[in-house]
Amino acid sequence: MSMLSKLSALFRGTAHEAGQQVVDANALKILDQEIRDADTAQGKARDDLAGLVARRRMAENELKSFGEQIAKYESSVRAALSQGKEDLAREVAGRIAELETEIGTRGPMVDGMKEAEARLRTAISATDQKIETLRREIDIVKVNDSVQKAQTSVALQSQGAHSRIGSAADSLQRIKQRQAVQEERLRVGQELEDKRTGADLDAKLKEAGILPGHASADDVLARLSAPKEMKVVTPLIEQDRDKV
Repeated sequence: MSMLSKLSALFRGTAHEAGQQVVDANALKILDQEIRDADTAQGKARDDLAGLVARRRMAENELKSFGEQIAKYESSVRAALSQGKEDLAREVAGRIAELETEIGTRGPMVDGMKEAEARLRTAISATDQKIETLRREIDIVKVNDSVQKAQTSVALQSQGAHSRIGSAADSLQRIKQRQAVQEERLRVGQELEDKRTGADLDAKLKEAGILPGHASADDVLARLSAPKEMKVVTPLIEQDRDKV
């Protein structure tokens, strides 16, 4: 294969691949348009069916009219023969023959119209079912496509969120570490201050119950459980009664 042929094949392959990518990217839009085209074709088929039905009914009405004319002319032929008017009877009989010929010719045409009408109705019904089935499948595909797009969006956002959460967790950990260091500095500073003022020694003495004003839980319980002292009140006797 010459270089020119290879380049031509490469160009066609690239063009086909690019065209296929465009088709795949717009597949749902293409399907929607194809459904609309099918609906348009179905509308045309229904119009054709309506026209065929109309022509068949007109042909049937004509056949019915021919039959009525034949019945009328047969009575006329009998009347003409009864009156001895053979020429008139022959003329009417000729018209009857023409009408019967028309019926013989148009009758099969009407039957053919009925058969074509039945086939067209069946085809339209089958196509309607196919279109409806395809439309439902397209709806399902659209829903799945929307769900997949949403899942993809959520996944991308989740990845970004995880990254942001990791960064926030690192920042929080650094803040906690700084706070712990600061708390330790304050605690050590307070210990040094207590030692300088003797507050730490006072706290130990108070805990041991040595400092005055300290009351322990045992002291409170002992005080509350001790029996109360009863005071006896002696009534005073009036001096007048003593004299009596």
